[in-house]
Amino acid sequence: MFVDHVKVYVKGGDGGDGMVAFRREKYVPNGGPAGGDGGKGADIVFQVDEGLRTLMDFRFKRIFKAERGTHGMSKNQHGAKAHDTIIKVPPGTVVKDSETGETIADLVEEGQSAVIARGGRGGRGNSRFATPQNPAPELSEKGEPGLERNVILELKVLADVGLVGFPSVGKSTLLSVVTAAKPKIGAYHFTTIVPNLGMVQTEDQRSFVMADLPGLIEGAHEGIGLGHQFLRHIERTRVIVHIIDMSGMEGRDPYEDYVTINEELKQYNMRLTERPQLIVANKMDMPDAEENLEEFRKKLPEDAKVFPISALSRKGLNNLMFAVADLLEVTPEFPMEDEADPDAADTVLYKHEMQGDGFDISRDPDGAFVLSGYAIERMFKMTDFSREDSIRRFARQMRGMGIDDALRERGAENGDTVRLLEFEFEFTD
Repeated sequence: MFVDHVKVYVKGGDGGDGMVAFRREKYVPNGGPAGGDGGKGADIVFQVDEGLRTLMDFRFKRIFKAERGTHGMSKNQHGAKAHDTIIKVPPGTVVKDSETGETIADLVEEGQSAVIARGGRGGRGNSRFATPQNPAPELSEKGEPGLERNVILELKVLADVGLVGFPSVGKSTLLSVVTAAKPKIGAYHFTTIVPNLGMVQTEDQRSFVMADLPGLIEGAHEGIGLGHQFLRHIERTRVIVHIIDMSGMEGRDPYEDYVTINEELKQYNMRLTERPQLIVANKMDMPDAEENLEEFRKKLPEDAKVFPISALSRKGLNNLMFAVADLLEVTPEFPMEDEADPDAADTVLYKHEMQGDGFDISRDPDGAFVLSGYAIERMFKMTDFSREDSIRRFARQMRGMGIDDALRERGAENGDTVRLLEFEFEFTD
């Protein structure tokens, strides 16, 4: 089974908790704080493995959670960092955030890797909080929660040349005779339901990868038929070989087929029209093929070149393969993403992975105030509420963020309930 689109949940490991500890040695009076920091949580890392060809493994496991860091210990011993969780993916995998649609990583080369969910930092031990005013703090942090997100994995086949055309025009047959690939071939529509790849080697020892992609029909850019499932794979190809059935056996006009397929490519992604395209007239061994080819040529621009072949009898294939190899030599790779700014090459994009210090206040039906936001929730999870010093520090942090003033502006009074995640506390003015 060929799997090329899947949604998975990933979570980086939480950081280890910091520790509250003090030195207690026989001849060391007034031993100070000695609590160590927690270790960093493990990252979720996706890495390319050329041995994989599909995303099949993700059909059986869709939840990935990395290990948390080790907790800090006494004698200022820091906890160990957790080992990163490496997840193997096939070359050509695009990782996108399921909520925003933003591309997180585009993994194409063997060994290439990307951090998809970062682990949390370790919490600080009480040694970190010692000051002249408070030389023996009973205060530490819990580990930072690891990043969690849902991501979509899309596999876009890595091929130099993509064969496009209506169903049953001979794409699979052509691939089978110029490569060692063995696609299933039959005289009915949509025989090819998954991309097939093969390595072509010309007589002058040039080689390239060719993909026979599922047949297109009108409306494919809207998802009709195999739709996006097909069009996704052609985005990486550098040269398009457009195969047309010149026999007319299916009752379609060859020129209308040509126009329809090009319109589908254009509607799906304008960038596909930038790729050089070779027009191939297949099934030239059939009775009406020569007459149809003459009519077809008349409707094309004068400079358009058509390669007449018969994939079944292997006529005209050498000239076609030489032309493809020549075109590949002068065709650069196309970027996957559109450049929003024409001067983007001269600019630098700075990305902030961490979210800001903003917070939101809303009301529940029972009148309680509800706090939410990345910064306040992170701070809450890293606070050890079993210690008085930690609680006081959390209250100071909230005041510093302006949450107390914001609650007053929303009408909060003494005794009102404030909720944060699954916890409740009373507002005190």
